[in-house]
Amino acid sequence: MKKLKAGVAFGDYISQQANAGSKGHWGEGRGNSMRPLLLPLLAVLIIALLFVKLFSLQILQGSYYKGLADNNRTRTVVIHGPRGIIFDRNGTPLVFNIPGFRQEKNDKTNLLTQEEALPFLAQKGSNLEIDSLRGYPYKEVFSHVLGYIGQISQDELKQEQFSSYNGGDIIGKAGIEQRYEQILKGVDGKKLVEVDSQGKEIRSLGESDPISGRDIMLTLDSGLGKATYNAMKGVMKGAAIVSTPKGEILSLVSSPSFDPNLFTMGEGFRPATDSSYQNVSSVLLDLLNQPLLNRAISGTYPPGSTFKLIVAAAGLENNIIDENYVVSDNGTLRIGEFSFSNWYFTQYGKTEGEVDVVKAIKRSNDIFFYTLAGKVGVDTIAKMSSEFGIGKTLGIDLNGEAAGILPTTSWKEKAIGEQWYTGDTYHLGIGQGYLLATPLQVNGWTQTIANEGVLYEPHLLKSQNSNVKSQKFLSRKTVDLIREGMINSCAPGGVAWPLFEFRIKNAKLRIDGKNFLAVPESTSSAQFSEYRKVSIACKTGTAQHGGQEALPHAWITLFAPAYNPQIVVTVLSEESGEGSNVAAPIAKKILEYYFSR
Repeated sequence: MKKLKAGVAFGDYISQQANAGSKGHWGEGRGNSMRPLLLPLLAVLIIALLFVKLFSLQILQGSYYKGLADNNRTRTVVIHGPRGIIFDRNGTPLVFNIPGFRQEKNDKTNLLTQEEALPFLAQKGSNLEIDSLRGYPYKEVFSHVLGYIGQISQDELKQEQFSSYNGGDIIGKAGIEQRYEQILKGVDGKKLVEVDSQGKEIRSLGESDPISGRDIMLTLDSGLGKATYNAMKGVMKGAAIVSTPKGEILSLVSSPSFDPNLFTMGEGFRPATDSSYQNVSSVLLDLLNQPLLNRAISGTYPPGSTFKLIVAAAGLENNIIDENYVVSDNGTLRIGEFSFSNWYFTQYGKTEGEVDVVKAIKRSNDIFFYTLAGKVGVDTIAKMSSEFGIGKTLGIDLNGEAAGILPTTSWKEKAIGEQWYTGDTYHLGIGQGYLLATPLQVNGWTQTIANEGVLYEPHLLKSQNSNVKSQKFLSRKTVDLIREGMINSCAPGGVAWPLFEFRIKNAKLRIDGKNFLAVPESTSSAQFSEYRKVSIACKTGTAQHGGQEALPHAWITLFAPAYNPQIVVTVLSEESGEGSNVAAPIAKKILEYYFSR
């Protein structure tokens, strides 16, 4: 064979390949001899690989794949334990549970009624879990006390008390529902069901029953709560508290209120047409009126003349004054270029003459309390106020209680950076200036006078003991003088005119000549024989705030009957006028309901 010459067009490797091909047939013969062995070797290798795979699937990973198969034909459905029921003091349920479902969607838990759940029940992968919906039959009446429930947040999941909870769980978000969550929450059960290839349930394979949460009984009176709420209708912003002298809360209303069913009864729930808020958004977005704010325990206000009771106690208990001490009311008290006037002189141009402590409370005389505060001094007043629970929380079993502000000379220097002036003391003497208190605190110091110097911790759980906060720090003489002034305040010649000669039709009230008295007409007319006059000890307050154009806050606080108290009532109506004109008529309606029973 002629050897090709390497050149530009062909490389040297061409000539090398040609030479290799001319060398005998040894290589070709060896390759042909190996071919019969390739197919059997390949078959053995494939069989070996299949055997290893089958061994792995059936032996090594058998339980894993069996679990997957079982999961494809079975499903575990969580049955959430119903929450415990909340009852009032008479055994009336204040909440109820109705059958419903829970749906997890986009990390959000939606509660559905049975009717709302029907379209989803037939769908594969609907993720519906059996649950109960929480209903509140009293709606706005107890919303700030009972609260509502909602999905647990990420921040709450980090708290120790929720260590056993899951991301989609429903918990108490406010009020009693929140405070007693650990008692009210039930224990979840489970249901194992067999499903077909479409995910539809075929049959139940087993079930562990859920356990309901524990029921609790509150100190609330449902009937009195409704009466209090109805009495507060028309009050744009305010609060009313009715309690026993030992701190049991019978009724607590904050205005404006809201329907807690909006948060718990599913998206299809529609409140009554007369409800102020028709959906959750309207509740959350009302930043002006703040319906979620519990004004009874979280709102802080100047208490106005209701604080004069404490100033009187400070003067009497420190022997700075007694029943014979008098102040001459000339209408205005002048300190340098500043003047401090009595309300009676400002409104009517009249003076009150000689005023002792009983008359000062009866007529709510500002001149007397300006003078008394100046004699007692701010720090002594503050010390007495602390005994009455001012400037600190009282410990009610609801979250969000405010402490208010109890001003002192050191407080003003630290908080405002100014020294304390005589004018500050005068303002404190009539419950104005820097002093701020909650309606709960005003109710508390009224209880203390009714209890002759014992302050109890306010509470809502009926089984809780009445814990003493302050013990017998008022003398009987002090209590008698203050009570006499309060009784006169609610009688003709006083200032709380709506409560003058308060009477009620209830023959079951036993006439004792002090707490319950016969009405004068009963001696001449049989139709008045069932009427009783109820003695009341009260103090109104008209608290200035803001600028001159702002209407004052209206207050009244009282206990009744005056000598053997059964209830303590405190009413606040924000920016509405005088306490006697606005708050006293509300308190009267509450008293009428209570004593008519």
